[in-house]
Amino acid sequence: MGSPKALLPYRGETFLDTLVGLLAPLCRPVIVVLGSSADEIRARASRPAHFVVNAAWQSGQTSSMQCGLRAVPPEAEGVLFTLVDHPAVAPPTLEKLIRGQATKSPNCGDFAASLRIRVPRYQGRRGHPIWFSRGLVPEFLALPPDGAARDVVARYRAETEFLDLDDPGITADIDDPETFRALTGRGL
Repeated sequence: MGSPKALLPYRGETFLDTLVGLLAPLCRPVIVVLGSSADEIRARASRPAHFVVNAAWQSGQTSSMQCGLRAVPPEAEGVLFTLVDHPAVAPPTLEKLIRGQATKSPNCGDFAASLRIRVPRYQGRRGHPIWFSRGLVPEFLALPPDGAARDVVARYRAETEFLDLDDPGITADIDDPETFRALTGRGL
């Protein structure tokens, strides 16, 4: 991309500041995991957050997630996890992920009581962020370096609530100049 994704411009802010602004009213603390270009990103961040540095960032996304999860306070009921290259999520989506929609399932009794994960979908495609209960943090922390968070999510499919939402931002994964241009209408 030519620069850290966290610092790409979006709606008058950076991707990072946009996400912190979206999450801060609903999540405390907002934990930001930094890796490559950590000093530059922290210096240019204009919104307050709890920054942690993943010294092993080159080992992959799992190590960054684990680094962030180690900073989750013990009193947190759950975790809303997203990637910095998904800045277009709508605020109502975040509220629905935290609150959920399920109460009872005709086949499972009290589904909400057994719920461990909430995953948003747009037109059948899964996206970010996802919400998961505090009880799953040890399982994510136990993943090997080459493991993937989706492996834990797959184990709990029966305890997952899929939220079908009218929010294309949950699938807007900005991985290259073309997807950035599609999101913002401008080049890098």
